[in-house]
Amino acid sequence: MAKIPVVAIVGRPNVGKSTLFNRLVGKKLALVDDRPGVTRDRREGDASLIGLDFRIIDTAGYEDHDVQTLPGRMRQQTEAAVAQADVALFLIDSRAGIVPLDEEIARWLRASSTPVVIAANKAEGRAGEQGIIEALALGFGDPVQLSAEHGEGMGDLFDALLPLLEPEGVEEAFEDEDDERPDAPLKLAIVGRPNAGKSTLVNKMLGEDRMITGPEAGITRDSIAVDWTWHDKDGHPRQVRLIDTAGMRKRAKVQDKLEKMSVADALHAVDFAEVVVLLLDATLGLEAQDLRIADRVLEEGRAIVIALNKWDVAENASSLFNGVKRALEDGLSQVKGVTVMTVSAATGKGIDQLIAAAFETRDAWSKRVPTGELNRWFERAIEANPPPAPGGKRVKLRYVTQVKSRPPSFVIFGTRVDQLPASYERYLVNSMRRDLGFGAVPVRLTMRAPKNPFDRDRA
Repeated sequence: MAKIPVVAIVGRPNVGKSTLFNRLVGKKLALVDDRPGVTRDRREGDASLIGLDFRIIDTAGYEDHDVQTLPGRMRQQTEAAVAQADVALFLIDSRAGIVPLDEEIARWLRASSTPVVIAANKAEGRAGEQGIIEALALGFGDPVQLSAEHGEGMGDLFDALLPLLEPEGVEEAFEDEDDERPDAPLKLAIVGRPNAGKSTLVNKMLGEDRMITGPEAGITRDSIAVDWTWHDKDGHPRQVRLIDTAGMRKRAKVQDKLEKMSVADALHAVDFAEVVVLLLDATLGLEAQDLRIADRVLEEGRAIVIALNKWDVAENASSLFNGVKRALEDGLSQVKGVTVMTVSAATGKGIDQLIAAAFETRDAWSKRVPTGELNRWFERAIEANPPPAPGGKRVKLRYVTQVKSRPPSFVIFGTRVDQLPASYERYLVNSMRRDLGFGAVPVRLTMRAPKNPFDRDRA
């Protein structure tokens, strides 16, 4: 019989450990009160979370006291629980923010060999946003946002625990979710205005009339996903999940309820995709609606590739291509250098190059930068162009951390960062794209100041 995995909830007093324990075991086994220090001994129970079964340990609030005292002995019990656990669930109070004791607990957990999942409790509403951002500085990645009292965020907690508790079962459990393995199917959505040739392009890729096509605009209504095997230039099979979508017209022109539903379905397909191909009609060139669609894709954090369709019948091809490139540079100021390809859905020319570019774009979108490389880039970027000093007061940037990929997202911590000009943030993002290999995929950069009232006086 397989050993049931063990999760130990740890954290400072009164962050909601016992409330979460009761939530996971499905009954009020642990006493809960607003006063800190109610829990003293380790309490264990059988937990079930969306079918994931494990043993849960509720520990006393971690405090810095001599081992001879009662709080000191309670801390020893907590340390013993973490030593025997498969995962330490580090709970913080998102509304109170990070305090020195949280930082001490984080140092202790980093020194242990037990994997750590950090969770921000009391995250309902917007009151806990600052504490969630502060938690990134503890070094355990993005915190799981939850409310133990109201049962919110349990699905996200399941996602975080599953790979650590049942690593063999991850592939089956997430077969419909984003998969970061390089050999995973590429989720590729084809979007664009009506009659740009999206369904014709998908049919040419598949080698069959899978989608209904015709001269009438708006034939496609549902977003249709089809699995396809593409062979790269070396003949290696690569799996692709193609998603054909309804044409997206300017919102003011969309009056029919069914068309509104179709456009909403197309936008949902963008959320599901990893890379989005925005298909343009080369006989019409780039229009304002194309830029609106591209902007929406980038806002959602998806990687984008632009494809000019009907290239076999386009006139003044060279000037058209250069004109589209220039218009994209001006219209998509948040991302420079978006890949622009030419294809013909009618003849199939350019399709292999388009799919190869989509795979390369996904690699950049999924990229994680090693800590050492990220720090070296950060030092070089600041040395080459130091932050300005608005009003004669220096803006000091302390360190950077990558909090997630897909899209690549970073947080820079420093003092007076609220006074940093947007132009300097653009400089950092552009430098990051150039030096760290992100190309034209969306890069998220957030500036945060530590929550310390003395930083202003010391800086």
